[in-house]
Formats: sequence, structure tokens, C-alpha cells
Amino acid sequence: MKINHALAVALSALSAGLLISCVKPADENNAQDVDGQAVEQGSTGTGSVEGADDTTETVTAIDISADTAKTYLTHVANDVVIPAYAEAASQSRQLHDLAQEHCQSGAVSSDDLQALRDQWLVLAQAWARAEMINFGPATASMSNLYINYYPDERGLVHNGVANLISANPDLTAEQLVDESAIVQGIPGLEEVLYANESLDAGQCAYVLSASSALSTRLQDIENNWKESATELLAIDKTADSDQGLNQWFNSLLSLIETMKSTGVDQPLGITGHAKGHVPADTAGQSRAIINAKLATLNNVLTDPVLTAILDVNEESSVGNNLSTALAQSTALLGQMPEDITDADQADQQQFLEQLTTITGLMKHQLIPTLGVRVGFNNTDGD
Repeated sequence: MKINHALAVALSALSAGLLISCVKPADENNAQDVDGQAVEQGSTGTGSVEGADDTTETVTAIDISADTAKTYLTHVANDVVIPAYAEAASQSRQLHDLAQEHCQSGAVSSDDLQALRDQWLVLAQAWARAEMINFGPATASMSNLYINYYPDERGLVHNGVANLISANPDLTAEQLVDESAIVQGIPGLEEVLYANESLDAGQCAYVLSASSALSTRLQDIENNWKESATELLAIDKTADSDQGLNQWFNSLLSLIETMKSTGVDQPLGITGHAKGHVPADTAGQSRAIINAKLATLNNVLTDPVLTAILDVNEESSVGNNLSTALAQSTALLGQMPEDITDADQADQQQFLEQLTTITGLMKHQLIPTLGVRVGFNNTDGD
């Protein structure tokens, strides 16, 4: 089952149907949002753009000084990015500690298994929140695939993990790190914890190894950000940089677009043929994962520090528009079953439309208002 590391990375990227972070929707002809306007960072001009409601409004780019940008990005690094990775690392360590406790006898009963499942879900939600950071050490080395191999469109995780455990019943964390991304991280743990009603010694060894290797990987990412946040967010190069504000807000845009396409539209087959599966499909917890992403967007986009920047333009309503759209989406999602594949098709369609509204507001109101530009890492083909 051991696979060369370079080959494993290539296979992981190809099997996931992505390179770097580019994923196209199942049917671009049915895409519900429209192309964004390119607005250069630092521009103070005005532009006529289409809003989420298909009306035309003029957006004036506010003048963000270098000091303001530096203050905001420093806040993002210290109060958003680093805590997100720290929380994911902490929850992975807690899963490992819990597995050590319950696997002492070499097997886990159904009662103890539920405790492991509950902790796995907390971990999966923590990583879902950290996925807003679509750049930096997690993606540069494709470590994100080893943390969360998704979308697994060909169902490789199921057989891969079973074969690995069968071939290596005494698996260690050191052995696991040399294996393919397919058998590591959050999806692999989900497969073992939710596809079995109890765990034997081999499955216990896998959970211990996978949670340990995952904790190490997440801790390394957290440490890298602590040591290099200024460079990674280009905090000291905000004036004429493709990084900084540009990279951060396009990363948030990527989160909502990727969730909309690979997490909702494609697996539910709303605008095309069904493809792949919803997040946490084996666990039946897709609603919890998607809700974690929405909550993260809501926290970041209604952040008081960002709100103060937007309020420089007293006539700008972008903050209120985004807050309203996020609240409506969250309320609609809350009415769905834990597994959104069981929701009524009309509700699924309405939820996709809500996500499209948020995407439109970000692309056609927020990003132009901030004077940054829509990049090429979003998932609707821009």
C-alpha cells in the first residue's frame, strides 16, 4: 500500500479533480452568478457592477491606507488564521488522546465508539473553518489534501483505508505519513469511525496513527504561521501586492464558491449530473460541516475591524447585505436534515440560490468596494 510521496501527491490532486484550488462546477452553462469586475487593488475609481439581484449599481472603491491594511491583516493573522489552525490541531490531539483511552484493550465497543465519533465531528468542523485559508503552508505543499482529501469523486478512501488496515494491522504514525493522501486525515478517520459499529485492534491502530499524524501536520502549519505570518499574508507589502488583501478576500471567495459547487451543487445534482458526495457523507453530517463554513464567513465578514474599514463609505451597505444573506442561508440550512441529501429538492435549490447570492455580493460589492480584484482561484471559471 506504500506509495512514493511525489506520486502520492500527484495522484491525490488528480483523483480529487483539482490542481492547486481550481474546481469547475458540473455545468458552467447553468451557473447562477455572473462574472466579476476586475478592480485593481488601491484603485479609488468607481465602477458599474451587477449586484446579486441582477440590478446594476455603482460601487466606489474606498481608499485603504497602507497602515490600515497592515493593521487589518495583522488582526487577521493573529485573531483569525492562527487560532483557526490552533483549534484544528487541538481537536486532533483530543481525538488521539480519546483513542488512546478507549483503545487500551485493543478494541472499542459501540458506546466508546460514539465518543470518538463525537470528537471526530468537532475536529471536522474545526478544519472546515480553517479551510477559509486557501493559501500558505497548508496548500503550498498540498498538505491540505492529506488533511482533508475531498472531493473523493471515485470513492477511493473507502477501499484504500480498508486495504491499508488489512495490510498493516500494527500501523504506526511514522508509517502512515509515507502513504497516499487517500488514506490519511479526516476522511480516513471518518471512514473507520462511521463505517464500523465497533473497532478491532487493527482499526484502533489506524485511528491512533491517523490522529497522531494529523496532529503533527496541523501543528506544523500552525507553527509556520506563527513564525512567518508577516510574509505569508504580505503584511508589510500591502501597497502593490497580489497578496495581502487580494489574497485574503479571494481566499474567502474561494471558500464559498468551492462549498457551493463541490459541497452542494455537484453532489446533489442541482444544475447538472450528480458528481461526488457531500461533505461528511459517511458520517451523515454534511449540514454540520457546511454550517461551520457559513459561520466562519459570517464571523470574518462581519468582523468589527473590517466593518470599521467599510464604514468609511457611509453609503455602503455591503456589510449589511452580506450579514443578511449569511443569516438567511444559515436559517435555511438549519431547517434541513443533518444529511442534506435527505432534504427536499426545493430546499436544496433554494439553499444553492442563497449561496449564489452570497457569492455575488462578495464578487460584485465587497471586493470592488475594498479595491481588490477577483482572482483566478475561484471555482466558477473566472
